[in-house]
Amino acid sequence: MRTYSLYDVFVRNDTVSRDRIALVDGKNTFTFHELHEKVTNAAAVLEEKGVAKGDRVAVLSLNCSGFLVLLGALARLGAIMVPLNWRLSVDELSYIVKDSAPRLVFADTKHTQMANELAQNSSIHVLNIEDLMRTGNSEQCLISTVVDSESCKVDSDTPLCIIYTAAVEGIPRGAVLSHANLIAANMQVITSMGLLEADVNLNMLPLFHITGLNLALAVMQVGGRNIIVEKFTEQQTLELTESEKVTLWGSFPPILTRTMEEFEKTTYDISSLKYVVGLENPENIIRFEKKTTAKFWILYGQSETTGFVTFSEASKKAGSAGQPGLLTKVSLIDEAGDPVDIGDIGEIAVRGPLVFQGYWKQDEVNEKTFRNGWHHTGDLGQFDTEGYLYFKGRKPEKELIKPGGENVYPAEVEAVILRHESIKAVCVIGVPDPKFGEGIKAVCALHRGATLDKSDLIEFVGSRIARYKKPQYVEFVEALPQKGDMIDRAKVKELWG
Repeated sequence: MRTYSLYDVFVRNDTVSRDRIALVDGKNTFTFHELHEKVTNAAAVLEEKGVAKGDRVAVLSLNCSGFLVLLGALARLGAIMVPLNWRLSVDELSYIVKDSAPRLVFADTKHTQMANELAQNSSIHVLNIEDLMRTGNSEQCLISTVVDSESCKVDSDTPLCIIYTAAVEGIPRGAVLSHANLIAANMQVITSMGLLEADVNLNMLPLFHITGLNLALAVMQVGGRNIIVEKFTEQQTLELTESEKVTLWGSFPPILTRTMEEFEKTTYDISSLKYVVGLENPENIIRFEKKTTAKFWILYGQSETTGFVTFSEASKKAGSAGQPGLLTKVSLIDEAGDPVDIGDIGEIAVRGPLVFQGYWKQDEVNEKTFRNGWHHTGDLGQFDTEGYLYFKGRKPEKELIKPGGENVYPAEVEAVILRHESIKAVCVIGVPDPKFGEGIKAVCALHRGATLDKSDLIEFVGSRIARYKKPQYVEFVEALPQKGDMIDRAKVKELWG
């Protein structure tokens, strides 16, 4: 009686905003009523294919309207979406597919071949996600047979999405998000920013990432409009912002820099823009806000927290990551789990309805992550007296680099570099980068007598894992500093960071 699913959002929007435009995808537009119909039809197709509550369905696609339709259909059936990062290599995606064991994989035309490779030697069926938006095929006559979300007992805690995070210790972990997680995340964004049905979101962040998905669903839930673009280009961003009166962007480096460089050379009218949400250095934010009427909202968050933990207009406290969200409780704790004093650095621990249900099939990891009733993020932070959070890096066991908003664990890159016959030892660290905010640097020691070109090593890595994980910087040294039997990562950062 007191449950509410993401599918109910589609039903409500059809009821109260039936004829308003919900999606614009190229030349195609869909009202909230048409979107609901597409979701119902897609659910019928999935049901005929054997998809039931709890089943996983993967999606490998650039941004498209079918992505949101598929999510709505899975929400109706109580099934679970597994968004796949198309920037990963086939080997990396193969692990995720094996771990999540989807019944189906939906792919766009550009990724059908890769999807077929992933489905080889398995019972997984590959379908074209673009078919979900087409009308007139016989499968879409199955509306009357589709299982309703009430009859299959979809409640707020039913899992809806598994988003795989970067590989900790070389193994990606799937963060399980429920209907309640996503709805609460939507409401926190809507309320904090004051979003209205007049707002228009430009979907240029990948929908397989929590930030892209969060912003799209928040605007949809409030009855606003989503403009779908396959992926970011600066010219298209400016063109659509002007023509569609876009009010909201999501942005990670180098999106803002590239867009502002283009904007300064042109005469586009982007005065409709009110909010930009993401990560950026303070200098770029100041430059952006001087040239537009929009406000940049800075944040701290994770896939595991369904998006934003802290969230504020960047101009209110330069250099901070914002204040805790309206539905989020944040504590900074020491190694014993006790809160630290204001001004001291501690591990960021989170409670609230946005905290994920746990990592898929990782009971031991979950027990450690959720100890003492808190989600332990592995990140370090510092509060000031007004409750603004300052990000202070990561705990050693969760060393992480974020080039352009992506998550890259050094251990994963190091494992690939060590496959090269010339490499004796390596330490991968994050360094400041003018384009991506944070760059990847590999500090390497070669075997005696070996020679290796830096560009050859970079290409070696890029050909084996996602290219955004390859180092932008390489430094060859005689030897790496040791701390006992381990490489002294802190010393490497001090010497070459």
